[in-house]
Amino acid sequence: MLREISEEVRVNLKDRLREVRRVIRRHRHDSNPAQEPETGARAPFPLGEIEGLFGHAVSAFDDAMTMAETLVPTEWKGGRPGSATPRPLGDYFTAQDPIDGERAFRHDVYALTRAVLARRKMGDVVVREATFAAVHANVLRDQAQSFARLESETVPAERVVLVAGITSKLMLELLRHDPLHSIAGANTRLDSETAIICLAPVALACGLATMEPTPEIDLLETAALAVDAWLDRILAALAEKDSRGALTAVLAALLAHLP
Repeated sequence: MLREISEEVRVNLKDRLREVRRVIRRHRHDSNPAQEPETGARAPFPLGEIEGLFGHAVSAFDDAMTMAETLVPTEWKGGRPGSATPRPLGDYFTAQDPIDGERAFRHDVYALTRAVLARRKMGDVVVREATFAAVHANVLRDQAQSFARLESETVPAERVVLVAGITSKLMLELLRHDPLHSIAGANTRLDSETAIICLAPVALACGLATMEPTPEIDLLETAALAVDAWLDRILAALAEKDSRGALTAVLAALLAHLP
């Protein structure tokens, strides 16, 4: 119980620290140069000089944090696009230690989401890692029987259906928990289509990893391209009354034909 509480506190602290880092970067001396005072205007207090010193101090701190990140081993750097590699769904949901499985899920899904955002050139979007704990819990609870069947299923067509069902549940939970927010406004939420093109590739990449793909394939890139090509069908499936069933059918077709 204490371990679960400390894990939740740690994840929420990570999200808060990321917010602090974003604030720091907005105040770098080289990110938004201060506007020059009008000719002849004399400031009663040297605010410009103080702001300049503050900006340089912030820049030095940000540079130090960036340098520290480069010294951290890749496997510990959640959220770095270069470390975004999906694992089979069983690694997250059938691990011997459920907390280890949840931690791996949060780490990887955060990294995968950040990688998709980088690919979409959406650097002004915030990812709330803490929301992925609830996603993991819901998928684990609702898909326990499917995971049990998947471990023993050897017929390829049946495995596709099982993986598609789990992947559709994962995709719907990611969309429902809404982990993405734009910092362009006052932490505004993204519109539904934008959220889909950012989160659907993450779920699909994990589904592809479960299907024992060719090792050299970039699963996240493949998933992103597939979502782009099939976006109309995915949107239509999500609009259906039985969105879960319709989405499972779309994902089954993708999983059966993608490498």
